[in-house]
Amino acid sequence: MNPWKGLGGLPREVWLVCASTLVNRLGTMALPFLVLYLTQARHWTPEQAAFGMMVYGAGALVAGPFSGRLADRLGHAQVLKASLWCSGALLLLLPFATARPLLFGLIFLWAGLTQAFWPSAMALMTGLATPEKRKAVFALHRLSANLGMAVGPAMGGFIAHHSYRWVFWTDGLSTLLGALVLTLLLKARPRAELPHDHQPGQSPWRDRHLAFLLLPFIPLLMVFFQIEGTLPLWVVQDLGLGSRFYGLLFTVNTLVIVALEVALNLALARWPHGRQIFLGAACLALGFGLTAFARGQVLLIVTTVIWTFGEMILFPAMSDAVATLAPPDRRGEYMGLLSLCFAAALALGPWLGVLGYAKLGPQAVWLACFPICLGAGFLLFRFRTPERP
Repeated sequence: MNPWKGLGGLPREVWLVCASTLVNRLGTMALPFLVLYLTQARHWTPEQAAFGMMVYGAGALVAGPFSGRLADRLGHAQVLKASLWCSGALLLLLPFATARPLLFGLIFLWAGLTQAFWPSAMALMTGLATPEKRKAVFALHRLSANLGMAVGPAMGGFIAHHSYRWVFWTDGLSTLLGALVLTLLLKARPRAELPHDHQPGQSPWRDRHLAFLLLPFIPLLMVFFQIEGTLPLWVVQDLGLGSRFYGLLFTVNTLVIVALEVALNLALARWPHGRQIFLGAACLALGFGLTAFARGQVLLIVTTVIWTFGEMILFPAMSDAVATLAPPDRRGEYMGLLSLCFAAALALGPWLGVLGYAKLGPQAVWLACFPICLGAGFLLFRFRTPERP
C-alpha cells in the first residue's frame, strides 16, 4: 500500500513550495533548541529562557495577521520569498548578539520574519488546489516540513553538543537555500480575475464561524508547544537523557508523520471537521498527559507517537476548515489569523508551561494537559464549516 497515494495531479507550484519547505526544514533546529541555548550556553534561568520564548511568540503574534494581509495585496509568492531571505540572514547574525536587549530584539524580529512565510504559503496553495484536493495539499506541505524535521532537530542535537552557534548558522543557511529554490524556480502567478459582480469577502475578524473555530484551538496549541518549552527541560535536565535523545524524539515524530499522515488524512477526509478535530485533541490529551509517567526512553517514545497522531489529525483539519471558510480575496488574512493562533500559543504555552514547571513541578504540568485538550476538543466537536466553492 502506498502511504502517499492521492498526491498525484497536484500543480507544479505546490511541489515547488513544498520542496523549498523541505530544504528549509532540513536545517530547522534553532527554535527547538532555543530554551536549551539560553539556559546552557547563555546560562539564563528557566524563567528567563521562557521569557525569551514568549518574545519569539510575541514577534510571531504581531506579524501573523499583518503578513497575511500584506500577502493578499503584494502577492503570496513575493512575501514567501522575502520572508525566507530575511529570516535566513538574521539567523546568521543572532549568535553574535551579546547584550540581552539586543538578543530579545533579534528574536522578536526573527519570529516576525519567519511567521510571514506560513500565511503566504498556505494561501498560495489554497488558491492552487480544488476543494477536494486541499487536504492532500496541506498533508503534502506538512509532509515536506516534517520530513525535514526528521533530520533537522536530530542533527541539531549533535551540533548543540559541540556548538550552539552552529545550530543557528546551520538553520540560517538552510533557510537561505530554501529561498534560493523559490527565487530560481517559482514564478509569480497572475492574480485570478474575480467576477464583475464579486462582493469583497468579509474581514476574518468579523467571521463568527472562524472565531468559534480558532479560540478553542489556542489552548490545544499551548499544550502542543510544550515540545518547545517543558519537554526539553523534562527530558534533558530532569531525566538526564541528553539533548541528543531529545532531538531523537523529533525524528520519531517525523517518521510517523511521513509514513502515515497522508493516508490517515485521506481516510478521514469525509469526516466532519469537528469530529476530526476532536479525535486529534483526544490524542494530544492522552499523549501529553501520559508524559507525567514517562521516565524512560521507551515510554517517552510511546507518548511521542500518541501525540503525533493528534498532530497529524488536528493540524490538516484546522487548515482545511479555515481554507473552506476563507473568501478567495481574503485567504491570506484568514490564514494569517490561523498563524496568529500558533503565534499566541507559542508566546504563552512554553512560558506558562515552564513557569508552572518551576513553581508546581513537571507532574502538575503534564497532568493539566489532559483536561485542557479534552475540554477544547469537546467544544469543537460540533463545529461544521459552510461549504464554499
